[in-house]
Amino acid sequence: MKNPAFVLLALLFCGSVFGQAKADGSTPHGKAAKETKSKAQPLDPKLAVIVKEIEARMLPIEGGSFTMGCINPQDTECYYWEKPRHTVTITTFYMSKFDVTQKQWKAIMGTTPGPKTCPECPVINVSWFDAGMFINKLNQLSNKNYRLPTEAEWEYAAKGGNKGHGFKYSGGDNAMNVAWYDSVISRDVHPVGEKQANELGLFDISGNVWQWCSDWFDEKYYGKSPSNNPSGPPSGEGFRVVRGGSWWGPLKDCRVANRDKYPPDSKDDDVGFRLVRN
Repeated sequence: MKNPAFVLLALLFCGSVFGQAKADGSTPHGKAAKETKSKAQPLDPKLAVIVKEIEARMLPIEGGSFTMGCINPQDTECYYWEKPRHTVTITTFYMSKFDVTQKQWKAIMGTTPGPKTCPECPVINVSWFDAGMFINKLNQLSNKNYRLPTEAEWEYAAKGGNKGHGFKYSGGDNAMNVAWYDSVISRDVHPVGEKQANELGLFDISGNVWQWCSDWFDEKYYGKSPSNNPSGPPSGEGFRVVRGGSWWGPLKDCRVANRDKYPPDSKDDDVGFRLVRN
């Protein structure tokens, strides 16, 4: 990560606006979405196209069990907070095949964060709270229950779900084929989908931009994590989980097991997010 400003704001704001998954895979937004469905108004045609595009890009991730944590315990690139390896079972969910793009963000929010305009690039310079506001507005427009992925859902999908081959990076062991990271050929954010997809058809899981997860970050969480649909600790010390690495960071950040943290109010030009729903 690039020198984040460790400013801690609104620590009691526990992510209700993000549709964070409960242990059973449901979301706090489920009831509200049903209550407001009958009140939905026709969308502007251009906005309706974007809302439909977002849903069309959601892929089913069939549930199953996997080993969460460092792929090879002997790998010297593994951090201690990637251990212990433990078995986790995930319920079927949907995940967007691409990160949320600048074009989608502008259509929903009316703005383009940051100085760089690239409609098909991942939206960047958005905080965890900003992602929540986008999701809330999208849910109102679509009558869906989009949310940020839990860390466990993210890693399960990154590792290829029940189709995984044990790759070090999402989609392969050769990072050049699947990820944008800091190298002589890549020193900027790139449009989504330019590298190879992983086993589930998901693009840019490794590299390009870090992706916000719903969980609080806890270095010791893996030692006490529930085995079924873990949604992270109930509170934290001011950091939310980010996964995937980025165009700015070193190759080792792009490993599917790598996990990092970031203050939820912070923004950077290599941090974005992708959507999931049940």
